[in-house]
Amino acid sequence: MTKSKKDGVVTLRIAQEPEADGLLARSPLAALVGMLLDQQVPMEWAFTGPYTLARRMGGDDLDAHEIAAYDPEAFVELFTAKPALHRYPGSMAKRVQQLCQYLVAEYDGDASALWRDAATGTELLKRLNALPGFGTQKAQIFLALLGKQFGVRPTNWREAAGPYGEEGSHRSVADITGPESLAEVRAFKQQAKQAARAAKRAAGA
Repeated sequence: MTKSKKDGVVTLRIAQEPEADGLLARSPLAALVGMLLDQQVPMEWAFTGPYTLARRMGGDDLDAHEIAAYDPEAFVELFTAKPALHRYPGSMAKRVQQLCQYLVAEYDGDASALWRDAATGTELLKRLNALPGFGTQKAQIFLALLGKQFGVRPTNWREAAGPYGEEGSHRSVADITGPESLAEVRAFKQQAKQAARAAKRAAGA
């Protein structure tokens, strides 16, 4: 996961915090967990979550087997301790644990096995979409993130990722490479929300 298509070390600037971004770059599970947490909170908060969780669990990485077997109530406490890992720490703790339980059952706890032998983007999207907590949009965004920033590019990955796979776009976390692109993505999201609200008002008129 830490190698790009040019065999260079991947550098991420999604969390906007070097240690948190370093974990995302080297840990497939951390990247998946960050993507799972990326809803109804700022993107930086979501993608810093895996690093904070790892620290609270006493390590420098996340382990799917450990999380899957963790006492559910104690795991929720890891999320709810201040500062909370998410706006909805209880429900998101449950989702993260479900995700890891699925990875243990289907991939022996190896998150990178999701994409390691995926022959096509369509196949990879199907695998991602099957993950607990991953709908089509989240799966497409993560597929775009893998392709754009990790060099994981099976056949037709851009098409499978939909609009998030478009080159030069600023639609999602897949396009964040620093503060400037973060601002562009945030502006795009705000415009999309405004357009959706306007369409809803027009439909109700």
